[in-house]
Amino acid sequence: MLSPKFTKYRKAFKGRVHGKATSGNALTFGSYGLKALEPGRINARQIEAARRAITRAMKRTGRVWIRIFPDVPVSKKPTEVRMGKGKGAPEFWMCRIKPGRIMFEVDGVTRETADEAFALGAAKLAIRTKVVARIGLGVQP
Repeated sequence: MLSPKFTKYRKAFKGRVHGKATSGNALTFGSYGLKALEPGRINARQIEAARRAITRAMKRTGRVWIRIFPDVPVSKKPTEVRMGKGKGAPEFWMCRIKPGRIMFEVDGVTRETADEAFALGAAKLAIRTKVVARIGLGVQP
C-alpha cells in the first residue's frame, strides 16, 4: 500500500475539503481518466483496491497511472478507552480529494475497455466519479 517515507509531522488535523481542484484536474499522461465528482477522503487501501480492479479489467494491457497519493495520517484511539490522554496513534493514510481531480489515467486500451475498468475501479472508491476522455480522440487501438 502507498504511504510516505518521511513526513514533517507525525499526526495531522482532520481538515475539511473545500472548493474545486485547481491542480490535477486535466488528463496529462493517458487517454482516459477517472474524475472525482464530489469531495471526500480516499484511504490507501481503497486506492490499491481500485488499482487492482482497473489493472485486472484491462487484462494487463495498456498502462495505468495513479494521480493521487495518501499523504495525510489518520489517527484513531483504541476501543473502550476513556476520553482525554491525548490523540491516538496513526492508523492509516488517506488523501483529500476535491471535485474535478483526476485520480486514475489509462492509455493503450479501447474506450469500452477503459469504461469497464473504471466502473470496476470506481466501485472500490467512496466518492462518485465519472470517466473523462482526451478531446479529439479518434478510434483507439
